[in-house]
Amino acid sequence: MVARSVHPHALCALALHVASMATSNVTLAATSTIGRTWPIAEPDALSEIEGQVARVPDMAKAFGPRQHWSAMKAASLGIARADRTRTVVPFYTLDQDIRLPEGKLLYAKGYSFNPLAYVSLPQRLIVVHPRELDWALRTARPADFIVLAAGSPDDADAITLGERHGRALFLLEERVKARLGLTVAPVIVAQDGQKLVLTEVSAIEADGAKAARKAPQ
Repeated sequence: MVARSVHPHALCALALHVASMATSNVTLAATSTIGRTWPIAEPDALSEIEGQVARVPDMAKAFGPRQHWSAMKAASLGIARADRTRTVVPFYTLDQDIRLPEGKLLYAKGYSFNPLAYVSLPQRLIVVHPRELDWALRTARPADFIVLAAGSPDDADAITLGERHGRALFLLEERVKARLGLTVAPVIVAQDGQKLVLTEVSAIEADGAKAARKAPQ
């Protein structure tokens, strides 16, 4: 058998032809339609979101300034005049019978128990008036909840203050105030076994505004 040499130009042409065929097949596979097709019926998700956002009413126009909303009203507390530590056991009394699905009585109305016997609070509550917020921010640990009691009419609302300081702030509710036995602020609420320890910190005048002395960490 005699081997015949192939001219380099012929090899190059053959390679280009094979590559062209492969590219053509890939393009054909990517654009070919097999079977029946239907247009997409679902609206574009981004368009839906934009449409919903556009329909959200201007809350300020609909309900007035945010500081006047009833949902933004915090419970009021007095001002702590002296350092004091006291304890509270937050007993809870059922206001109705608790029954199993089949009707069997599990706990009767009037039954009292201490929730701290079953759960633990990993964080403390730092309860302050808005004018004591700077102290609260210095005192609070990362996991602590900062809770605002009612302040003066000139104080910014909790949302504005939270955005300003980059930390979530909570409003003191009347039922929480009653359950914890809160009367004054600043106060730090922490769990100790099956009771709560309330550390009230004396508020003092500083630079014409209320501030609070350094509290125990």
